[in-house]
Amino acid sequence: MKRDLMLERLDGDTVDFDFIVAGGGASGIGIALEAASRGYSVVLLEKSDFVKSTSSKSTKLVHGGVRYLAQGDIALVREACVERGRLLLNAPHLVRNQTFVIPTFGWFDEFLYTAGLTVYDLMAGRYSMGRSRRISKENVIGRLPSVTRNKLTAGVLYHDGQFDDARLAVNVLQTAADYGAVAVNYMPVEDLLKDTTGRIKGVKARDLLSGREYNIGGRAVINATGVFADEIMRMDKPGMPPTMRPSQGIHLVVNKSFLPGDDAVMIPKTDDGRVLFAVPWHGKVVIGTTDTPIEKPSLEPVALEEEIEFILSTAGKYLEKAPQRSDILSMFAGLRPLAAAKNSNGKKTREISRSHKIIVSSGGLMTIIGGKWTTFRKMAEDMVSRAEKFYRWPRTRSVTKNMKIRGYEEGVDISDPWYYYGADRKAMAELVREYPVLDDYLSEKLFIKKVQVVWAVREEMAVTVEDVLSRRTRVQLLDAAESLRIAGETAHIMAGELGKDEHWIEEQLKSYEQVTHNYLPAIPSDFKG
Repeated sequence: MKRDLMLERLDGDTVDFDFIVAGGGASGIGIALEAASRGYSVVLLEKSDFVKSTSSKSTKLVHGGVRYLAQGDIALVREACVERGRLLLNAPHLVRNQTFVIPTFGWFDEFLYTAGLTVYDLMAGRYSMGRSRRISKENVIGRLPSVTRNKLTAGVLYHDGQFDDARLAVNVLQTAADYGAVAVNYMPVEDLLKDTTGRIKGVKARDLLSGREYNIGGRAVINATGVFADEIMRMDKPGMPPTMRPSQGIHLVVNKSFLPGDDAVMIPKTDDGRVLFAVPWHGKVVIGTTDTPIEKPSLEPVALEEEIEFILSTAGKYLEKAPQRSDILSMFAGLRPLAAAKNSNGKKTREISRSHKIIVSSGGLMTIIGGKWTTFRKMAEDMVSRAEKFYRWPRTRSVTKNMKIRGYEEGVDISDPWYYYGADRKAMAELVREYPVLDDYLSEKLFIKKVQVVWAVREEMAVTVEDVLSRRTRVQLLDAAESLRIAGETAHIMAGELGKDEHWIEEQLKSYEQVTHNYLPAIPSDFKG
């Protein structure tokens, strides 16, 4: 998947596709794969890097949504449980079965959560990941040695999915490219092209790296830009009211010592009414999340002080060793693209349904909002089928339910620090055999080697230091200070691959330091930016 080759396929005064997809997050990438695998020509345009925003800032869970069951959203839970099971089968190198423990503090909690999670299991049917059950206080302490003993009576164990969001996005996009889809990052849609009747017939886009403008024709234009969907919709209808109510959720990453063992923790009731998770991820622990309404979405949202304190104080109530501000290795914020239903006024954002919604304008712009990572494949299936119905095209059959995603590999050994590359590890090993220097470590403690930078540039369309350290590898999210330490060497390797000079390196490091301020309370004094 090479950017220059993708751009070559856009050459010409006006190039026509069946589908133009604006937005390279989970929804857009899923739609690109769905449409391409049904035989349509597809181009996906992303204004920044793929999954730069919301879709790389999740809680790292592929889950049915226990709290949606409590809200009575049975259909969403059933759909999510099924899609969770399919993802486990189709991308076992990225999605795995994760055991969770809910500490309980009284018999009523034990009964309530055991009963609820039994229903949860039943809804998954043949896609169930394992049976939920009550476990004793001693068992809870054995599994979670860091859990507070104060008033602890027992616990409930259940199963859900854990994954790497940005890595899944890259592999889904590569799979779409294998089916012929064109995908270009740093290519924002700047306007919609219309015919004399006002019907949308394409988009005007601009390559941010070269400055070149493109007119791209499309039989169907899909707006899958998530929290930025209103921006595209207003290109069609200026002045239209908002269609969503974005909500911010943050996560803190701490050392594994705060949650030793393999189990995750779920706290079903917090002071703000949200669920709090502590999840093992790539040798660290991700703790989150919050629910803060946001007026205006941004590509790089920032964790608010009150959100940080809320997570630290809540985690401290349930862990014997309470994490402090100084223990934070990284913190990241993401925005939820929640559909603002007409009757949602007064509802807290956590109460707004995570079901997706498709809006079709009179000019033919098709917008998808809402949804969640777990159901991205079903969302894409619904969108392509809706386009076929709207445009009265011949119906085609979805083939993605059992499609193996790029990197698919059975029997994945998660003790291998590179397990998330799956079958691609063989090609990376060949690269190392050809260039032994690429086997050198950039970060030994995070198992990051030079070959991963080269691979990201050559095969995964990474064009900035942030692309590599935040989304192709996850160093920025796992240990922000460590990512700053290796940023310089990363930039030099990339410059060699991309044919860039010292000025480019300096600009990259300056930009990366600015972004990483959002991930760490303080920038290390020895950073050479």
